[in-house]
Amino acid sequence: MGPKVFIDGDAGTTGLQIVSRLRGRRDLELLRLPEDRRKDPEARREALNTCDLAVLCLPDAAARESVSMIENPDTKVLDASTAHRTAEGWVYGLPEMDAAQAEAVRAGKRVANPGCYPTGAILLLRPLVQSGLLPADSPVTINAVSGYSGGGKALIARYEGDAPDGPDVFAYGLDLQHKHLPEMQLCSGLSHAPIFQPSVARYRQGMLVSVPLHLWALPGQPTAAQVHSALASTYAGQRFLRVMPQEAAGALDPQALNGSNDVELHVFADPSGERCLISAVLDNLGKGASGAAVQNLNLMLGLEEVAGLEPAIAA
Repeated sequence: MGPKVFIDGDAGTTGLQIVSRLRGRRDLELLRLPEDRRKDPEARREALNTCDLAVLCLPDAAARESVSMIENPDTKVLDASTAHRTAEGWVYGLPEMDAAQAEAVRAGKRVANPGCYPTGAILLLRPLVQSGLLPADSPVTINAVSGYSGGGKALIARYEGDAPDGPDVFAYGLDLQHKHLPEMQLCSGLSHAPIFQPSVARYRQGMLVSVPLHLWALPGQPTAAQVHSALASTYAGQRFLRVMPQEAAGALDPQALNGSNDVELHVFADPSGERCLISAVLDNLGKGASGAAVQNLNLMLGLEEVAGLEPAIAA
């Protein structure tokens, strides 16, 4: 058998998705606890110190507790919670973020899986900040919509339970203190936290993340074509990411990439050339959660990066 993988929290939404992607693979061994020992601290401690890679699909406090249980210096950790995404000593698990990030994940002993919304936002913003098209101190607004599965079991029950009462669409994070803001700001290279306005709609999964840009207000007044070129050149050859041809109109379906680990980036422009909209489409349960976790797991264990993630976008 191959390396041993233990998922701490495999009964949650992300954990179940990861298990389904790993089940049946012959290049690794999936360790699982019996149902009656799933929450037993000693059983968890033993599994955490026996495995080659622990995947944490837990609330933040529980994820920190699991890390504290690990005494085996050879155990690698992939944390799907928010707990360590901006923590010192942890690698941010977005391999496409820049040219060196995949190798950083491959060499990492402690890797933090990105949030779903930040995955889209960072992929859109980071190349523009690094190229100088978007100054780091620019005021940035991020609008997004997700399927209700992103809210976990409680929100899923509101839409799929015996007495569903979930609204057709609702906005949240209206205190402007969403937990994803620190990683969005840090990994995008922004000097200030963006305004982030997420919403949830009545469909199970799929995500759309959009950033409006007032090109006329940016230094040098860059064009939409320059914005598109910066994204396209940054991500050329990526397996799971493609920049679509520049568009003047159209419609985006947040469910278009469901079931995949893929991301599509779009650039729209108005006829005057003064404004553009950049958007990312992804599956919040795929590249936004379990797909990204499997990709990072593959890299950390030296396995084929696309294993368990087909179909992938051809390079």
